[in-house]
Amino acid sequence: MSSDIDAQFEAAMPDESEQPPAGDPAAGDYSAFTEIPEGFRSGFVSFVGRPNTGKSTLTNALVGHKIAITADQPETTRHPIRGIVHREDAQVIVVDTPGLHRPRTLLGERLNEVVKDTYADVDVIGFTVPADEKIGPGDRWILENLRKVAPRTPIIGIVTKLDKASKDQVGAQLLELHSLLSEENPEAVVIPVSATEHVQLDELLQVIVDHLPEGPKFYPEDHVTDEQQEKRIAELIRESALSGLKDELPHSVAVEVDEMLPSETRPGVLEVHAILYVERPGQKRILEGKDGRRFKRIVGTARKEIILLLGQNVYLDLRIKVLKNWQSDPKFLGRLGF
Repeated sequence: MSSDIDAQFEAAMPDESEQPPAGDPAAGDYSAFTEIPEGFRSGFVSFVGRPNTGKSTLTNALVGHKIAITADQPETTRHPIRGIVHREDAQVIVVDTPGLHRPRTLLGERLNEVVKDTYADVDVIGFTVPADEKIGPGDRWILENLRKVAPRTPIIGIVTKLDKASKDQVGAQLLELHSLLSEENPEAVVIPVSATEHVQLDELLQVIVDHLPEGPKFYPEDHVTDEQQEKRIAELIRESALSGLKDELPHSVAVEVDEMLPSETRPGVLEVHAILYVERPGQKRILEGKDGRRFKRIVGTARKEIILLLGQNVYLDLRIKVLKNWQSDPKFLGRLGF
């Protein structure tokens, strides 16, 4: 087994005798990023909507890779994640953000600040509403905030979860969303999609590209995200912990990766040491489950996802710690990057 892993690593390592190809930054040639092919478009788009309207699922579907975690609970996404879509004529950077909401904690306030900063910087905004839920005051509140924060940024209407609604529901939602957006822009574009069934994704991507300015590539073609590896691993662990949870507990879960290093006793194995934080002892007991069964399932599921991400064997050392009211602790939030 060890020899197989060594062979794989040797095969992946570059031949020192080879010269970097033209256009490779390793050769000091940045022309691929500074020269703009004729008609090439590039820019940033962010999907905005109430929590749990399918923004992260849509991001993953467009990028073609799992870069953002998803869960049944609202407010799963906690920090902006950039996914990169490559086309011959364009490069689209999709910025997945937390849902804009009325905050109840310091964490919620900081998430909203991050969200508003992101919206002010993108080239296009996709305003998402699910096909199977009526447009309500929360949607209007978000749209009102969008127009204040990014008054000149074009807004595309996106009706998500097309597969969960009837044709009549979808048609009614399209009309209502178009009416809402037309208050500021009579030529507003509204498009229905299903991220899980991959319906209308190419059409949505084309609409986004049409709204982008001409510009250079921001990332090499082999990049799907610029998210740091440790953050992606922490998110995968949190996603595993959120599975099956209800009520307020999901919002009280945070994950911090302490250390990642090659195992000294298991050749080819990466050791990942991480801490799963909750706010109360009762929440810790819920995550542990009867006889520790839920916790074992959390570790097992997270480990499989990390192996898929890294492409190598992993030993996951995960511990649960209680940190009272961490969502309102400025110092701890700073450690988590908020």
